[in-house]
Amino acid sequence: MSQASLDPVSRLIYELSKLPGIGEKTATRLAYHLLKQSTETVASLADALTGAKARTRLCGTCFTFTDEDPCRICQDSSRDHSVICVVERPSDVLSVEQSGAHHGVFHVLHGLLSPLDGVGPDDLKIRDLVTRVGAGGVVQEIVIATNPSVEGEATAMYLARLLKPLGVRVTQLAYGLPVGGALEYTDRQTIGRALKNRVEILSA
Repeated sequence: MSQASLDPVSRLIYELSKLPGIGEKTATRLAYHLLKQSTETVASLADALTGAKARTRLCGTCFTFTDEDPCRICQDSSRDHSVICVVERPSDVLSVEQSGAHHGVFHVLHGLLSPLDGVGPDDLKIRDLVTRVGAGGVVQEIVIATNPSVEGEATAMYLARLLKPLGVRVTQLAYGLPVGGALEYTDRQTIGRALKNRVEILSA
């Protein structure tokens, strides 16, 4: 069935269901929720969507989404520009920022190495990272913050081998037990990683 043959509500559900993590049931709930809202509320949402799409582009330095180039983080002179945190997606920048623990800048790869899916180094922002590290000798440390998946680990190892000869320190996020977690409900890979990254408890 073509979209043209769908009634307005069915088309709305169809379009919402295309969003990541949104199934047909969730799309249906969202559609009926929107239909209950005022015309002004729906118009405001539509305007925000079209406005974000029209005004947002990639930062020419770190490749996160931004409405100005360079982005606000790259422009901020109070940030430590000698430390670059490398992440997979623009949304990861927000996650790291919300932790309040990183005061450096970022570099977004826009994916991970995945030979089985046909994703190689030239498909990511890896060459741009190497150029950035090699320019001016400002960068001293690269913090690789890829997800602890097979692809994430492979990407981290590839970057480490590529960047260490440039004379920078290459570190990786430590993965372990979540705060408030219980051992009996934790998978063995996470426990193993926590043991590997154990730290000494300082005496008072």
